[in-house]
This record gives sequence, structure tokens and C-alpha cells, in this order.
Amino acid sequence: MTVRPTHTLCPHRAVPALPSEGLIGVIAPAGPGALDTDKALQWMRARGYGLKVFPGVYEKDGYLAGSDDVRLRDLHAAFADPEVDAIICLRGGYGTPRLLDRIDYDLLSRHAKPFVGYSDITALHLAISRYAGFVTFHGPLLNADLLGDKEPPTVTSFFAMLRGQLKAGSVFSHPVAYPLTTVEPGIAHGRLLGGNLAMIASTLGTPYEIDVEGVILLIEDINEPLYRIDRLLTQMRLAGKLAKLRGVLVGDIAGVDVEALNRLLKQTFEPLRIPVLSGWRSGHCDPNLTLPMGALVRLDAGKQELMLEQDVVIKA
Repeated sequence: MTVRPTHTLCPHRAVPALPSEGLIGVIAPAGPGALDTDKALQWMRARGYGLKVFPGVYEKDGYLAGSDDVRLRDLHAAFADPEVDAIICLRGGYGTPRLLDRIDYDLLSRHAKPFVGYSDITALHLAISRYAGFVTFHGPLLNADLLGDKEPPTVTSFFAMLRGQLKAGSVFSHPVAYPLTTVEPGIAHGRLLGGNLAMIASTLGTPYEIDVEGVILLIEDINEPLYRIDRLLTQMRLAGKLAKLRGVLVGDIAGVDVEALNRLLKQTFEPLRIPVLSGWRSGHCDPNLTLPMGALVRLDAGKQELMLEQDVVIKA
């Protein structure tokens, strides 16, 4: 079964590609973390890039990386800085949604550039998609992923995406060592959007909730037992968010039995008659592959294939 959107989807804007010898800014919009600055600088330099660490990265306010004012200031400053070519988040954790109603989305839109993160950072992907309309990237965090010695596809996927090596018509590479599962076969065309399932559910009923019209939903999570995954999906169903989906790409649901998870996914999505592909290495896993949020894609769950249908970065 092929599922196409019932309305015309305008592509989210592509962002400038990360140039050779570019400068990557690091911010901490969520939880605190101890950054080994020398290690981070050496890691970036070894790959031909500079690193700019914004001040809030070194702050701590309980379970937050600095006050709301500090974290918001760094977010705005990183986008506005003409020398910064891409932005990566230090870590996930907690607190990103506290910023959503204070963000200057016009500023972000005027200075659109690659923005990368996952977990709690999902809140920013959803808000930027809705209010700024440019592609962002569900991908590695600096501490846990790039500096965490994760498997090579984590890094190669990150740079391939930001450098513009994947273009419209490119099929995303997925490591053969990690088999995928076709929960529901079929083909869907739509906008890839989502991220952390608990965060997606927590935004429901707010001005920053996910706009699911014509969307292929990405979900991933950690520290959520199966019954809570069931509860979160049920919450989305009762909120009317599943019925409008075109397809589902399930990333890593860490700590949950795969067979039990796939049974739940089948129970949830089979009545909707949309393609569902499970096991994509994205999220709290190793490797952690980068995916473009807000980009038009084609999901073929039967062939276990995801294809990009628009350019997501533009080379100067």
C-alpha cells in the first residue's frame, strides 16, 4: 500500500552545508555536563573543524545547564553568530521545553544553520519545524556520542548529512549488523519529524506540539518500560495524532524487548494501514545515525528503505 499526503507538503528550507574547516558551536539547552574542552577541541581539529564553546556549557543550575536565561542566550547567540557554521548540543537531559515560549524564532529563521541533537532536544526540533520552517538534524550529542567513542557510522552519518553528501534521491545507509523489522509493509511519502517519544507526548496540548499532517513519525526512547511506551502511544492516539500519520520509523527503544515492542507496534499501527519500519539505529544507541527533521522522505517499509526526497543542505 502506498500512502501519499492528502495535501501538498512544502519542503522545509534546506540550511547551508557545513563547510570544510568550518566552525561548530556547542551549546547546552538542557541538562548539565562536564565538557573536556581539550579533548573536544582535539577531536574537532583532527577532522578539520574548529569548536566554539558557548558560556552556558560550563554552568550548572541543579538538573539544568544554567538558568533559563543563560541557556536561551546561548541558543540565540549561536544562531546569530556569523562565524558559527553548525550547532551541536552538549547533551540531552531536562529543561529544553522551558525555553520554547521565549525563543525568537524569527532570529533562528534568519540565521538558519545545521542544528543537531536528540533526546530532550526533540522539543527544539518540533518547535523549529513549526515556527521557523527549516530542516534540523536528529543526531549525535557532543559528549555522549562524538566524544563517547561510538561506532564509526555515528560520525560518518553526522558529517555526510551536514556536508551535503546526501542529496534528493539518496537512500540512507543503515548498518547491516543491525537488522530492521517490517512491522507493517507499504510505501509512504511525507515529512520526517519526531524524536523522543516521551518528549513528543509532553508537548501535546501546547502551541509546540507536533504537527502530524502528512508526517512520517520518528520515535525513540530510553528508560521507558514497555507499558509506558504503550501509554505514550495511547496518549498520542487519543489526542488524534496517529490517525493523520503517513508512516512510522521506529528508532532505538533502549531497554525494551524487541519482540514485545514489535507486537505493541503492530497492535497500535495495524488498524491505520500505514507502513511501519522498526529498529533504525537512531537515538540512545550505538551507532546513532543522523536523520533530517522536517525533510521530505520516502519510506518503503517492505524493502526496509528510507530515501531522501529533497536536498537538506545547500553548498555555497
